[in-house]
Amino acid sequence: MTSSFHGMWTELRPIGRDSGSGGYRRYAWTGADTDCRAWFRAQAESRGLAYELDRNGNQWAWLGDATAGDAVVTGSHLDSVPDGGAFDGPLGVVSSFAALDELRARGAAPVRPLAIVNFGDEEGARFGLACVGSRLTAGQLSAEKARELRDGDGVTLAQAMERAGHDPEAIGPDPERLARIGAFVELHVEQGRALADTPHAVGVASAIWPHGRWRFDFRGEANHAGTTRLEDRRDPMLTYANTVLAARKKARLAGALATFGKVGVEPNGVNAIASLVRGWLDSRAADEATLAEVVGEIERAAVERGERDGVRVEVTRESFTPVVEFAHGLRDELVKLLGDVPVLPTGAGHDAGILSEAVPTAMLFVRNPTGVSHSPAETATEDDCLAGVTALADVLEGLACR
Repeated sequence: MTSSFHGMWTELRPIGRDSGSGGYRRYAWTGADTDCRAWFRAQAESRGLAYELDRNGNQWAWLGDATAGDAVVTGSHLDSVPDGGAFDGPLGVVSSFAALDELRARGAAPVRPLAIVNFGDEEGARFGLACVGSRLTAGQLSAEKARELRDGDGVTLAQAMERAGHDPEAIGPDPERLARIGAFVELHVEQGRALADTPHAVGVASAIWPHGRWRFDFRGEANHAGTTRLEDRRDPMLTYANTVLAARKKARLAGALATFGKVGVEPNGVNAIASLVRGWLDSRAADEATLAEVVGEIERAAVERGERDGVRVEVTRESFTPVVEFAHGLRDELVKLLGDVPVLPTGAGHDAGILSEAVPTAMLFVRNPTGVSHSPAETATEDDCLAGVTALADVLEGLACR
């Protein structure tokens, strides 16, 4: 198992890595994404698994009859956020292949079909919407809307797919595929410190906090930075800056999370007052009522400040994922199979959360000693990664081989 995991990790790790930042830029339907997909296919075929690319660009590797139904599926994603870490997504895919190798080493014979999946465009780094591959499959994103998504250069998702050799006209809901899945278990590096100060290398997810993305457009008036009196300015940067501070305060008071992590400015000149500042808010909370209250308060703070600054504020919700309570029966089965392991919630979204409306889903988390994620500093020790592989193998054996 050690050599299997280490070999795959060593082979995958250089793909899409930026030499300057040390982080990853594996964006959907780019060259790095193509290389990751080639790696996945090679891993599947080297193990004698039946390789399949579905209508939405998700990759599957099947052991057993893919059409038989009641399949046990595991996997994650291979794309990244801008300058992301090595573990978010890839750890789940590499661990899935390593867990299958471990099952074979044990002589365990699946009595249910078993599959490994790489969901496409999970992070949404290029087109701004997370979990595109799984959302399309689950019918939570229409094909029409998906095809019109655009990246920062104006390239649509449909154009990007065509350039990468995939037919964008084929995308859409795939209920027949979902009906063949009896359980989906996703392993992921923990994106926090709940396990860091415990003796446990692996935990089981209980729920995913509701979360969403909102675009704030602050519209003012472009003018000369060196000749326009302060009292004559309609500067959207001021409104934006105050909104960032308000978001932090509102989230802290409610025990929630709110982050402005992406911003665009027009005309974006050093000596020019901006005419437009566009900021994207990511907000998450333990329940949907708290989330709605926090986002509402942030919007009100933005509008009130905008009235003072002579700036018009427009807010558009671009995505929303309700609270996900993982299937209790499957979650409890994982705890039973693994013994004394922590059960913990997460504020991060995952493909497992998207599929949970149609398929029983569960998640395993592997300890992250720093708690840092979406950063080159994201890490996990090899011993903990191998413990994750063992835990996933135990789960797959319990679900698919008995």
